[in-house]
Amino acid sequence: MDGQAAYNPAMPTVRLFYALWPDASLAATLAWWASRAQSHAQGRTMRTETLHMTLAFLGSVEREIADELIDATPYHRLQPGTVTLDRYGVFSRPGILWAGPERTPDSLQASHDGLWLWLSAFGFVPPAQPFRPHVTLLRNIERNDPPADAPPPITWHYDRMVLVASEATDGGSRYRVVAQSRPQPV
Repeated sequence: MDGQAAYNPAMPTVRLFYALWPDASLAATLAWWASRAQSHAQGRTMRTETLHMTLAFLGSVEREIADELIDATPYHRLQPGTVTLDRYGVFSRPGILWAGPERTPDSLQASHDGLWLWLSAFGFVPPAQPFRPHVTLLRNIERNDPPADAPPPITWHYDRMVLVASEATDGGSRYRVVAQSRPQPV
């Protein structure tokens, strides 16, 4: 994750989100999914090192709250689980092609809901729209229909989440993991 400047303590706010972050092998497989879809939908392929599944987008957060979240995140445990990415999808309005599950696993939905409940203690309110887990593969697509055939399904085993600082740049967003939860004890 490039982005040493993505968390600048001198700035009054920082743009934050919580996500599942793939290991290098899974990220490479997702990048391959993106390259397969690119010929169909066109658009800009996301950089492999930026691929992730957002659990909670917080937006611009005041520095004091951001520091509290950084300190508290290692103590918020995510229930381990799996999600199978088995299809392409499109968000036509923002022009995004994504990979995601046909159905959201109950354990992932519970983790998402639990995260927002925990975040409410920091003053955050969950979004009105339902949780749709996905990994953005392409931006600025030219077609609003996904490729008909997805590659073989990918099973993503997760046991932690990360808190990511994001900075918009001319070349796209730069991300920096600023905290991560600890896995559940075995």
